[in-house]
Amino acid sequence: MTKSWRVFPMLLTLVAACEPPSVEDTHPSSDEAPARQAAAPRTWEPCGDSVRRLEDLHPGREGAAIQERLHGDGLLFFTADDGQHGAELWASSGTQGEGTRLLRDIAPGPEGSNPTDLTRVGDRVFFIADDGVNGRALWTSDGTSEGTSLVKRVLPVGASLGDGQTLVAYKGRLYFSAAAPGGAQGNELWTSDGTDVGTYAVADLVPGEDSSFPRRFAVHDGSLYFVINVGNENWLVRSEGGAAFTPLLKVFEDTVIFRMKSAGGRLFFLVDPDEGEATLHVTDGTAEGTRSLRFFPGQYPHDLVAFQGRLYFSAGEEAPEGEELWVSDGTVSGTRRVKDLRPGAEGSAPAFLTVLGDHLYFAADDGRHGRELWVSDGTSRGTKLFADLVPGTAGASPTEVTAIQGWLFFSAVTGHGGEPWVSNGTESGTRKLDAGTAREPRAFIRSGWDVFFTAEDAASGRELYALPFRPTSECDHAMP
Repeated sequence: MTKSWRVFPMLLTLVAACEPPSVEDTHPSSDEAPARQAAAPRTWEPCGDSVRRLEDLHPGREGAAIQERLHGDGLLFFTADDGQHGAELWASSGTQGEGTRLLRDIAPGPEGSNPTDLTRVGDRVFFIADDGVNGRALWTSDGTSEGTSLVKRVLPVGASLGDGQTLVAYKGRLYFSAAAPGGAQGNELWTSDGTDVGTYAVADLVPGEDSSFPRRFAVHDGSLYFVINVGNENWLVRSEGGAAFTPLLKVFEDTVIFRMKSAGGRLFFLVDPDEGEATLHVTDGTAEGTRSLRFFPGQYPHDLVAFQGRLYFSAGEEAPEGEELWVSDGTVSGTRRVKDLRPGAEGSAPAFLTVLGDHLYFAADDGRHGRELWVSDGTSRGTKLFADLVPGTAGASPTEVTAIQGWLFFSAVTGHGGEPWVSNGTESGTRKLDAGTAREPRAFIRSGWDVFFTAEDAASGRELYALPFRPTSECDHAMP
């Protein structure tokens, strides 16, 4: 029994003096432009079908290498390389306001600070960046140049540790894994309110230079879940944000716990015992209520979404039925295939699962219509082809299917390359947008009164585009 394991049980009930206060995040989600917020929900709609490129951030054919998009308070935060400053933090107000701008040249020169892990907590955005002096450290921004600054010189653990969030918002604070400079303490759980004094280690689970490496954070039912190392074991634990932890599942160090998804009051996750294949698990937040549901050979279950109090996902591949749509209600008997869209070992390979209203949409290939957009009410009978955009076996190959304020945005190939499409959930309300010569749209996201995405143009490379998208009756107001 290792030294690190001996201290672990004591920490399960220990509440450290440095435990942060339990403060709920009451900041509004900024689903509408701040000047036009309303108490009652409003219906949104695209303002026409014309998409525009916002800026040629990186002149020439190379493109701006746009990454890390995040919906902020009326702003889209993202990282980009304009060819002069390297990869840095940018913001855009879309088709209105101040436009698209570099927030701060954190690492002067062409190398860039390479911001990653953009995470919103209240009205601030946290991220990891390297200014060339302090190494990769914790930064924050309020959307202004002056308000983009170093929080503290700690060394956050990178996302290379596995699938899942590196930084997470919980109870109005940021939680993350980090190590203080000097090596007196390993990588442990930290928290921050955006100030130097308010950024500190929550608990040293493995005293000394050894590390517990908290990782793969997920917030579920008011608690914070994550994975830690204790000696030669990995543990899934539950926390309320302080130094006390409830252990839920122990596995050996080569076993990976990942892809956590909250659905129907339960937290689902995958476990891979270093075999490249995974078993679906579920927990109710207690060790007794943490159990395995089903082993899935072949590709990991993916595109996990919560729908009607259950978990829906794509899984299979090497099983006799191939890769198809599955559902789980958190029981062994309730973990089952929804429908065999393409009988045989090949499978229909559902992907880009997204929920719009009371239906689930996804891309799949049934072997007769090619790869097209499908819809499901969660039952076998109610799972059917939504739109055959390219009749025949070729298919439109929809990708990037994203639900935004009652609309679907996606890419489909109906001519030369992928183009942006929009749908209100009906076949008659499904139409192509006009993006000019831009192709292969990716990563649809709404912020303020626009839907943003990146697209590729032969003359300018991959750049940032936007479609005005506003509450009904507002499309004629404040248009550029």
